[in-house]
Amino acid sequence: MAQNKISQFFSARDMTVGSTSGAIIQFTIPLLIGNIAQQLYSTVDSIVVGQYVGDNALAAVGASGPVTNLLLVLFVGISTGAGIMVSQYFGAKDAHMLSKTIGNTLTMTLIAGIIMTVMGVFLSRPFLELLDTPAEILDMAADYLQIIFIGIIAFAFYNILSGILRGLGDSFMPLVFLLVCCAMNTVLDLLFVAGFKMGVAGAAWATILSWLVSAVLCLLKILRMKNELALEAHSLKLDGKLCKELIKLGLPSGLTQAIFSMSMLVVQSLTNSLGTDVIACNTIIMRVDGFAMMPNFSFGMAMTTFVGQNVGADRFDRVEEGTKNGLKLGIGTSVVLVLCILLFGKYLIEMFTSTPSLITLSNQMLRVLAVGYIAMAVTQILSGTMRGAGDTVSPMWISLITTVVIRVPIAYLLAYLTRNEARPHGEPYALFLSLLISWVSSALLTVIVFRLGRWKKRVLVNK
Repeated sequence: MAQNKISQFFSARDMTVGSTSGAIIQFTIPLLIGNIAQQLYSTVDSIVVGQYVGDNALAAVGASGPVTNLLLVLFVGISTGAGIMVSQYFGAKDAHMLSKTIGNTLTMTLIAGIIMTVMGVFLSRPFLELLDTPAEILDMAADYLQIIFIGIIAFAFYNILSGILRGLGDSFMPLVFLLVCCAMNTVLDLLFVAGFKMGVAGAAWATILSWLVSAVLCLLKILRMKNELALEAHSLKLDGKLCKELIKLGLPSGLTQAIFSMSMLVVQSLTNSLGTDVIACNTIIMRVDGFAMMPNFSFGMAMTTFVGQNVGADRFDRVEEGTKNGLKLGIGTSVVLVLCILLFGKYLIEMFTSTPSLITLSNQMLRVLAVGYIAMAVTQILSGTMRGAGDTVSPMWISLITTVVIRVPIAYLLAYLTRNEARPHGEPYALFLSLLISWVSSALLTVIVFRLGRWKKRVLVNK
């Protein structure tokens, strides 16, 4: 009995039977730990760079983030479409289509990766200049970005392969691989940045080498899953109909990421105008925010897999029950996290910098965002349910409205209204209060769209 339970952690998990809350929790816990570990990639970079190179270097790493996110939209689309199709074909026990889906996904990822590498290397500096990145951090930010894009194919394959494993119900092995590689990233960061004095370039090389190891481990795991699929050379040949279905499902999520990234670029331009101290503050907040958001993202991803498998198995009764349980779990977890942020946020910030004024500013801004994490729990879980059922369009429109129509105008309006002698371009509150407003708006819109129930009527993948 004990041996069977242990073996379940290392194999695909059927979420169409048993307790709904138990299935969600068992799937989410490894996923949450894995997401936290993945966030450590960028966080360790920031901590090491901030402590061993300085606040300007920390700001340079932060300024590169929105550009990276914008150029990753192809991967987001492919990954989302693949995850939905994999979970539904697995739930329907269709090994042939499952194998074809995975093979086509790998080929599409390679093509997209080559495109992103070329675009990223050549467009990194022009994008940063377009955003009015301060001259004192421009060279460092450009160096960091160009190196990151040299290894972007490894990043793409890791994220998409781990997404495939999650679609198969296996959230444990991606966690194991990621923990190993996170440790590798930390060691290489210290070696390259603190030891070899390579600056932000050292942090970038450490990150892409860790991505490569993660991708190889995930691929080897999938190739060994003989009982669930038969991945062979012919599976890699692109199938027009299948690719169209992948794009149809994934494009809205890719557009959502593109919209979000474009709005972040616009807001980053505002951030850059507020000075390097605010850029560094924003970098710190976004790193802490990354950890605070992890439970929300994890429950949302778990709901997508859970709903996808149960839709594939025609178990809509479990979809309804699982969504209710997912909301209870997600909101409860977020409440605990908000309390931790309010009590211990300052100590987290001190990991990134020892500058007192920057610590104070970052702590104030983090408190502005705190309550928003509860709202985001609702958004992510209900959006995950809709995506798992095949509706990736509704979350896209909600993202469009809350980021472009609400967040960006409010950020610039608040910045304009808070101009003063000390802050001629506005107060930092404009950035974070506008983000809080967009989060709350997103939760309200998501609840309304979810209750309308149109997501239940979406055409599903070859049921």
